[in-house]
Order: sequence, then structure tokens, then C-alpha cells
Amino acid sequence: MSMKSLRSLFAMLVIPLVLSMGLGLSASAIAADDQNSQQQAGKTSEADLWRAVKAGDSGFTTAQGIEPGVLINVVGNQGKDVRNEYLTPVMGIAVVGVFVAFLFFYLVNGPSKLSKGFSGKMVLRWTKADLWIHWVMASSCMVLIFTGLNIMLGKYVLQPYIGEGFWAALIYGSKTIHDWAGPLFIVSWVLCVVKWMPMQTFKMYDLKWFLVVGGYINFGPFKGQHPDSGFANAGEKMWFWSLTIFGLFIAASGLMLVLPGLDLPREASMAALLIHAISAIIIIAFTIVHIWMATVLSEGGMECMVSGYCDENWAAQHHNVWYDEIKENNSIVYKD
Repeated sequence: MSMKSLRSLFAMLVIPLVLSMGLGLSASAIAADDQNSQQQAGKTSEADLWRAVKAGDSGFTTAQGIEPGVLINVVGNQGKDVRNEYLTPVMGIAVVGVFVAFLFFYLVNGPSKLSKGFSGKMVLRWTKADLWIHWVMASSCMVLIFTGLNIMLGKYVLQPYIGEGFWAALIYGSKTIHDWAGPLFIVSWVLCVVKWMPMQTFKMYDLKWFLVVGGYINFGPFKGQHPDSGFANAGEKMWFWSLTIFGLFIAASGLMLVLPGLDLPREASMAALLIHAISAIIIIAFTIVHIWMATVLSEGGMECMVSGYCDENWAAQHHNVWYDEIKENNSIVYKD
């Protein structure tokens, strides 16, 4: 076979084979590029979907309920962060700070003594109904405070130092007791507001009460200052109106949180939780002040809410306007 014939045979056999291999490689490369593009598009689509989910965008689901298409509630997460990062520390500061401040004041200043001592004559100040309302509300309020503090602060203060089983029982018990004590507080709070509101209007002489700190300071230019006061002094009025306003917030937000049949949006539930916590902080701070003022800082003051009677000299010194009124209209009632 001549050289020319060999070249022709080689061209006929090899060249088509090379061309077919090249076309095959090109097709494989195109297919690989297309597959890579599809994978990249899939990853981009998944990233966009997850970004939308984290942003709180709603999708489609056959489930029924409140906002069933929302996998992640952004407002809920933000509210949780506000509660944990801000409200929880503020609550701890309020409890410890107010208590320590009044303890320091008591150690430096001492109690407010009766300038004329005890007279031995007891004057009726609170009825039996008033005492019942006060102690039912006070008891339920203290239960709510201690269980609420455990719910908010317990995981930081108690949980690291007690067993998991005991902590689980403690937090479950706190939540259960908190929910059941709430209605009792609400009922007594309503009775308190309705019955005592007429005695809580502010007068011009209440301003002086604040200016001389109620006459409780035992040193300097404030010593011996006993400002005018009606049945309730300015401090008691401030406590009453704080309890009235923030007690309403606590009651309303608490009912929103424990009544599932309301079918509220998640944003409303989170708003209720934050309002509940803020109101609780204010009520707790005022409660600590109220307890200090009514017990150790006011000589003879606690007897008023135990028997309903107060010493006549206590009435004349701390609530002189009221005392003068009941003396003048002859409505004063002494204890037998």
C-alpha cells in the first residue's frame, strides 16, 4: 500500500474519532457548567428564602391559627431581647437598689418618732372592710411579686445553684401560683380603687409634704417639720395613683397573656409581656417604699392596718387636717 493510501486511511479513521471526542468533551463541559449554574441558583434561592424567613416574611401553609404562614416572628425575638437585656437587669436594680437605699436612710436617719409620744387613745381610721381589702390585696400582691421575681430573675440568681429537678418544680410552681393569684389581686385592686379614690385627690398642702420629705427627716432644717396632711398624705396618694394606673396595666396585660381564647396577634402578646414587666418593676419599687414607710419609718403607723385604729397623737402629727375635721364635726370614734 502506497504512502498516499495510508494517509487517506488515517484521515478517514482518526480525524472523525478526534472530532467526536472533542464534541463529547464540549458537551460534557456544557452539561457541567449548566449543572453548576443550577446548583448556584439553588443555593441563591435557599439563601433568599432563609433571609426572608428571618425577616419575618410570611409564606403559605394549610395550617390554621394566628399568622400560620410566619415561621419566625421578628417582633417576638426583639421583644425577648429587650426583656432579657434591659428589663431584667432594671428589675434587679429596682429591688436591690430601693431596698438598700431605704435601709441606708433608716440606719442614718432612724424612724420618725411621735413628738408627743403615745397618748394611749386609739382613734378609728380604717373599717373592717378596708382592712380585708388591704390585706387580701397586699397578700396577693406579695405572692405575685415573689413568683414574678423568680420567673424574671430566678434563672440568673437561683438556677445555677440548685438541681435541675428542683428548679423545674420551682419555676413551674411559680408560674402556676402567679396565674392563680392574679385574679385575686385584680378583684381586690378594683375594690381598693373604687372605695379609696375619693380620699386620694391632691391638695395644695401636699406640695409642702414633698418639699419637707413628709417630716420624716430627723436632722438639719427638715427636723421637726410636720406638713399638713388629710386622710392620706401626699406620699400615700402618689402610691395609690401609681397602684391604680400601673395596676390597670398589669391586670390588662396579665389577662392578655393567660387567656388563650383571645387569639391575639403575636405582636400584641409580646407588647403585653413588656408592658407587664415594666408595670411590675414600678409596682415593686413603690411596694418596697410603702412597706418601709408603713413599718419601721413611721412610729405607730403599722397599728393602723392591724386593728384599724391609730394613736391620737399619731393622727394629729401625720394627718392633722383629717384629725381636725373629725374632731370638728364630732365624727371621731375612740376604741373602747
